Amino acid sequence: MAAGIRAGVSSDPDQFVFGGHVETAPIIEHLSFRPSVEIGLGDHTTLTALNVEFVYSIPLQRQPWRLYAGGGPAANVYKFSRPASGETDISGGFNLLVGVQHSRGLFSELKVGAMDSPTLKFTLGYAFR
Repeated sequence: MAAGIRAGVSSDPDQFVFGGHVETAPIIEHLSFRPSVEIGLGDHTTLTALNVEFVYSIPLQRQPWRLYAGGGPAANVYKFSRPASGETDISGGFNLLVGVQHSRGLFSELKVGAMDSPTLKFTLGYAFR
């Protein structure tokens, strides 16, 4: 099992995003469970995203890099600071993702959201092994 940290940006809402994940050993060859928590700040909103994602790894021959793709459902907790009511909304979403990760842990990921997830997220991070 590995744990990782990440930071980046999202659109709709436009936010700075940071968070972390854990990745299990493969469930079947190349397929791992990788739940994550991401917090987004900005655009008069705080978003806490609880992502239940699976990733399929594609090792690159004779390279220290691997490609991966995956997705899964998300529970999104939006806390709005404008208007001053402090309204909170909990809604479901779905994410599709692609990324590249070095064997030493550095990774970059692009996530596309549907339903009530942010439209797009781009993060850089590090996975500790």
